[in-house]
Amino acid sequence: MRTNLVTPEGFERLTKELNYLWREYRPEITQKVAWAASLGDRSENADYKENKRLLRQIDSRVRFLRKRLDALKVVEYSPVQEGKVFFGAWVEVENEQGEQKTFKIVGPDEIYGEHQHHYISIDSPMARALLKKEVDDEVTVNTPNGEQLWYINKISYQTALL
Repeated sequence: MRTNLVTPEGFERLTKELNYLWREYRPEITQKVAWAASLGDRSENADYKENKRLLRQIDSRVRFLRKRLDALKVVEYSPVQEGKVFFGAWVEVENEQGEQKTFKIVGPDEIYGEHQHHYISIDSPMARALLKKEVDDEVTVNTPNGEQLWYINKISYQTALL
């Protein structure tokens, strides 16, 4: 099941993507399709075929984003979250071997793109195990390789990396 939560930054990013696709990229590709179609025989026209394919991909993504943005619930930061792990938190954890990881807990629509290495989905086993925990708490995370023990070092709700 996919959670319908998103951070304000994630919602803004998805909205910008939709606007770019609809207002800039789609009209550009539509012009290319019209130009390629004007050249005549479409059955042998690689430009026409490729740009029609791109147009279908754009339209598919636009439909998805419009539906998805309507379904998403933007979760704003609240001061009552301080000191515990909730949606939107930056968390630094460490395992028994001393390996440290820092990531932000976000909605499943936000884990792709430029920040993907620093974001984990609220639906992930790690995020589920961390919810409502505090600094110095231990959490056991069920992974494909078995259970792993992690300790919470820091929790922050700032917008930048810890």
